[in-house]
Amino acid sequence: MTDSPLPFDPKSFVKTLAALPGVYRMLDERGRVLYVGKARDLRRRVASYFRENQASAKTRSLVAQIRAIEVTVTHTETEALILENTLIKEHQPRYNILLRDDKGYPYIHLSDDDFPRLALHRGAKRASGRYFGPYPSAGAIRDTLNFLQKVFRLRQCEDSFFRGRGRPCLQYQIKRCTAPCVGLIDREGYRQQMQDAVLFLEGKSGQVVADLVRRMERAAAALDFEAAALCRDQIVELRQIQERQHVEVENGDLDVVACAVRGGVACVQAFVFRGGRLLGNKAFFPRLPEDEDEAAVLQAFLAQHYLGEEAPAEIVVSHEPAEAALLARALSERGGGRVAISARVRGERARWLEMATRNAEHALAGHLSSRAGVRRRLAALQEALGIAGELTRLECFDISHTRGEATVAACVVFGEEGALKSDYRRYNIEGITPGDDYAALHQALLRRYTRLQQENGRLPDILFVDGGKGQLAQAGDVLEGLQVAGVAVVGVAKGPDRKPGLETLYLFGADRAIILPADSAALHLVQQIRDEAHRFAITGHRQRRARTRTASALDGIPGIGPKRRQALLKQFGGLKQLARAGVEDIGRVDGINAELAQRIYDVFHGGA
Repeated sequence: MTDSPLPFDPKSFVKTLAALPGVYRMLDERGRVLYVGKARDLRRRVASYFRENQASAKTRSLVAQIRAIEVTVTHTETEALILENTLIKEHQPRYNILLRDDKGYPYIHLSDDDFPRLALHRGAKRASGRYFGPYPSAGAIRDTLNFLQKVFRLRQCEDSFFRGRGRPCLQYQIKRCTAPCVGLIDREGYRQQMQDAVLFLEGKSGQVVADLVRRMERAAAALDFEAAALCRDQIVELRQIQERQHVEVENGDLDVVACAVRGGVACVQAFVFRGGRLLGNKAFFPRLPEDEDEAAVLQAFLAQHYLGEEAPAEIVVSHEPAEAALLARALSERGGGRVAISARVRGERARWLEMATRNAEHALAGHLSSRAGVRRRLAALQEALGIAGELTRLECFDISHTRGEATVAACVVFGEEGALKSDYRRYNIEGITPGDDYAALHQALLRRYTRLQQENGRLPDILFVDGGKGQLAQAGDVLEGLQVAGVAVVGVAKGPDRKPGLETLYLFGADRAIILPADSAALHLVQQIRDEAHRFAITGHRQRRARTRTASALDGIPGIGPKRRQALLKQFGGLKQLARAGVEDIGRVDGINAELAQRIYDVFHGGA
């Protein structure tokens, strides 16, 4: 009989730890790494996990599974940060934020041959020569290489192809290469082309243009018109790319990194500037444990991404990590040059940060609507509400108006593919007491489900209404009156101060309210649908209100149709001028008789 392992005693273990920097690894009963962390003071940091009344649900769940802790003492906190990053990548712990797409950025490689070659490069930088980048995607590199080949005509062929040529290839025929392989350009001429290309890649296109202008003038003075024409064409191409490249910063290397977190999913959007030019952007979707905010996600992203990648001189972030100074110090030490992490920026940098943030939010919205994500949330919602059968279609209604004006009801539809925007509908509400949301909802639901019944349309598995018990009762009454069966009706009541995560769900026919945890995948889906219905309703209301307020005073006059309205406005140049006109002047317009002219005049002057 073997002895069972002794239970883990956190208090005794903490006493054995030194107050030194290092890394700790928390293990479960099978010896799997649950979490990797680093600390300036190992004893204090590890002890903090085992305090009573731990507020974080994530920490409570983690602690409940710990059966052992391993530590590694380091000389400095910076060393601990680097080791933490290495161990996270190695073990992929479930309670760490993980950068799943950890592929290195591609670069442009300029070889150091007699006639250097420009080419796309991935992976370790073992080959000699210069590397330019990183670029956010291979597509961005191909676009750049295509431009360089067109303007500077450097070779891109493999060495084996280059050495085996006996005559120029097609690239020379289409003026994309100067054919150094067969000696149609000497080393000095090729070196000049290469230097121009390098200056462009360094973001110094203005200097290249100035040099080309001088060379063009010298060639023209020497009556070498062919060389002058070549310089002229290069200048034109470079100035065109400068005009198109309106997304520039002052010379330098800069990354702008923004994060958005919603529904238990995070998106990190990185904009890459090199040599003052925007090379492109890339979206990352790290794996996220419960209860992590944007600052924590960026902390993990910066460490995992840049400690294994070449960091620029400055990284602008949307949310300042708690250990920004430590990260900057570690990146500076690894890269051999100063790296700054900035969260409070102004001017041009603020503009780029706003763009990166907006792109992160858009990418996250698209990701949340993906099939896999929606299916997971649908399954969670089914379980949370206790509904039998698989959920494949959800509908949600919301009402929007301004003090009862231009009331619009909106219906959004979600399925296994996410938002089904072709099935969205809006209803202009008429004939109710202004501001009566119950009556507006009743009218919209009655119109919607009467038509679905008549046309044998597809009914939802769940009907959500934005509101509490009053809205729920309206929805239930409509469906019962139409004898619509098999549709669960759920009211979504906002929490105190309308704070997300505190919503209460009311299921029609059930006695109790349903309150889901803030990190619930089911609640995240409900929030997403509710927010989309709210957005769609507000948009419709604003459009209707704008149309109402800008409607022509002529629209309500009997006998005035589109053609006569157009003739009047054309004759007088607008409503203001028409309002100043007399009856006789109005009557001179084609198609306007004396009686109609009087009616038009009365509209503007208060007549009967």
